[in-house]
Order: sequence, then C-alpha cells, then structure tokens
Amino acid sequence: MSEPLPPANPEAEEAILGGILLDPEAIARVADILVVQAFSLKSHQQIYRVAQTLHNQNKLTDLMSISTYLSDHDLLEQVGGTTKLAQLVNRTVSAVNIDRHAMLVRDKYTRRKLIHAGHKIVNFGYDTTIELETVLNCSEQEIFQVSRQQMRSDTEHNSEIATAAFNHLDESSPIYPTGLEALDNLMVGFEPGTMSILAGRPSMGKSAISLFLALQTMIQHQLPVVIFSLEMTKKQLEYRLWSLISQLDCYKHLNLTPIRSERIREHRAGLCPLTVEEMDSIASIVGIAAELPLYMNENRGISVSGIASECRQIKTREKKLGLVVVDYLQMMAADSGGNRSYELGDVARGLYKLAGELSVPVLALSQVSRGVEGRQNKRPMMSDLSQSGILEMVADNIIFAYRDEYYYRDTSQPGVLELILAKARHGDTGTTEVLFDKSSGSIRSFKDFV
Repeated sequence: MSEPLPPANPEAEEAILGGILLDPEAIARVADILVVQAFSLKSHQQIYRVAQTLHNQNKLTDLMSISTYLSDHDLLEQVGGTTKLAQLVNRTVSAVNIDRHAMLVRDKYTRRKLIHAGHKIVNFGYDTTIELETVLNCSEQEIFQVSRQQMRSDTEHNSEIATAAFNHLDESSPIYPTGLEALDNLMVGFEPGTMSILAGRPSMGKSAISLFLALQTMIQHQLPVVIFSLEMTKKQLEYRLWSLISQLDCYKHLNLTPIRSERIREHRAGLCPLTVEEMDSIASIVGIAAELPLYMNENRGISVSGIASECRQIKTREKKLGLVVVDYLQMMAADSGGNRSYELGDVARGLYKLAGELSVPVLALSQVSRGVEGRQNKRPMMSDLSQSGILEMVADNIIFAYRDEYYYRDTSQPGVLELILAKARHGDTGTTEVLFDKSSGSIRSFKDFV
C-alpha cells in the first residue's frame, strides 16, 4: 500500500499567487501569515519568494514586475515560464479572499510539519542507544516547536507584563497631548495603539478639526502624520493647511497676512486675485508646509489593507508615526449592494487592528445620522453614530463636534465649537468648548482671550 501524499492545497496556493499578481496591496495581507515553505510546490515557493523580495523593496508585485525579476535572475523557466504566471492571473477573479486562502495553505503547511516531526519521533523511538528520558524530551520539543510556530501566543505571565509596563513608563512612545488643553483634561491625549472617532453632521468642521489636530502633532511633538482624504483632494487639503498656518500663534513672528480658505478659491476662480501681501505670505507658508512631516493620500477607493501598507512604508521611512487620519469612514464602506453596516464594521475593526499593529493613534472621521435634525437638542449622541453600533464598540474615544450657529444664526454662542467626548476608554467623558474660526480652521482656547 502506497504512502499517502503530504497535505497540500495547490488550488489555494494558486489563488494566493494570482491575487498577488492582480492586486499590489494583496501581498501585505499575507506576508505575516505565510513563509515561503508554506507553499507545497517549488514553483509556487519561487514566485512567492520573488513577491516577498519586491514587497520588501517597496516595489510592485504585479505580473510584469515578477516576470521581469524571474527573467533577469534566470528563474522564469523554473517556475513554468510566462505561461504559468498568466495561468495564475487568469484563474483568479480577485484578491478579496486571499486571507482565507492563506489560512488554508498555512493549515496544510502545519500538518506537513507535524508529519515531519512525527517521523523524527518514530526514529527516536527506534533508537535504543538514546536514553528514554532524552527521547521523551526531544519528542516533546518537536511537537512544541510545531505548535509554537502555528499559534503565536499573546498570553503572558504578569511578571513579564509588570516589568514591560514599568520600562514603558519612560520609553519614547508616550501619550501625546492633542494641543487642545481642555480636551486633554478629559482624554489626556492621543495614545499609540488607540482609535479615536471624530463624528458630526456634514459641515460641522470635522475635516478642519482633524487638520488642526494633525498640525499640532507635527508642531508640538515633531511626529509624522499621514492623512487619508477620501473626500477632498490633496491640493484642496493643502490650501486649507495654508490658511490654518497663517492664523497660528506659533508663526506670528513671521508677520503673515491671514489667508481665509475662500480667498484661495476666489483667486483660482479668477473672481478676486490675491493681493501682493497675501501672495508674499503664501510664499512663506509654502516654505513652512514643505518642512512638515506630513503625508497625504487622496485615493478614494483605498482599502484598510491599502492604508496599512502605506502606513507601514511611512513608518519604516520615518521610524515613527504620530497620527493617522482617515476622512472619512463611510466613504470606505463599499456601496456594493450588501449590508453597509457590516461593511462599515469591517472597516472600523480593520483600522482598530491597524492602530494596535503599528502602535499609532488613528483618528477616523464619521458621519452622524440625520436623526439629530428632528430633535430640539441637536447635539449628537452615541446612538446617532451612522449605520453601525460597531463604531461604539471598537473606538477608544468618541468625540462629537457641534456648533450651535450651524442651526441657529441668532445663537448666543457664535464661533463656539463644542467637542463632546462621549466615550473615553481611558479617561473622563464630558464637553469642552473652544473658539472655532471656520474661515481658516483655527481653534483657540477661551483663556487665550482672557
């Protein structure tokens, strides 16, 4: 009776490789799950090894790139030539299920390792020259090594946790204040590994607030920030940044002329050209902005895995990341006819995991349902978070933005922005009031005017 073939799933391996060739972001989703040896066929191992090499060099892993690399290193014929690569692409619809396929392949790989360990244990048993105690110890080690590689344990004894926590007190990853003292009195600041949600109705100033907080992170803490803007273009965001910089106190010594956001739009539309003084100020502001450790991405079709890939590259380049801003969550939930609440939940969970994986604060903007419009008190509440209660569960902090003048022009609080901290996993909830200049996006504490 012939010995059965080792466990393998070549079809799943082909689906993974095809997904990598089709989608340049796919490799990042499996790189931490699969090693080269997880693939059962030598040709598949070689293709995956090349994909890993290109990915580690921040290069594309598409069909042309991998084919060229294989050809340049005289490996193309070993994997079956361009015909094999074309077959992988043609047999794959998309990389949407690549994570599930990766788990199938890893399962078979673990079983092969277990079989290999079993053969070694059998040989130990037959070798009577080895002491029984040694045989038992070596056999136990073989099994343990397989299980340890399969299931990386995140469970630690408290002696290790206590020591690590004590050492962490003075490490270079503290909690960074937001730049708004009143808000920091409640939530302390942005902590690496946490996810905060800034929510509100349209035109409440969410994008302006997030830009202000991002600029504070860069100025006060000299930390890089990346903004994923699914609503505005990079140039639109840049113009807002110029306007904000022109109003900040830390640049007062430059005697900048305040630049309102609408002035730049009027100039570009040819309605009212910028004055000489304004153009001179903008020239100085461009110099300031160019020195900021700021990255922007305007890809409106970007996925969580795409955001993760970009953040990994930036963190590798900069060594640190101070804040990741995603503007905004609902734009990332695919409008594919499915359940948008589930899709939004997947996006939120993905960003929450990203915060933990990269140990970086994530600030995600979110819409609030229009149900607030029908209430007398239009301040949003947790139940108003648009479309999915999962946001309430995964977020460490939930901040609602509210401006009374948006609804009531004769309000007694013109220019006042309420930041309502409705959830603070590690702090206190409450409401803080600041002064908000909608024309520039600048935010000031009331005590600055006392």
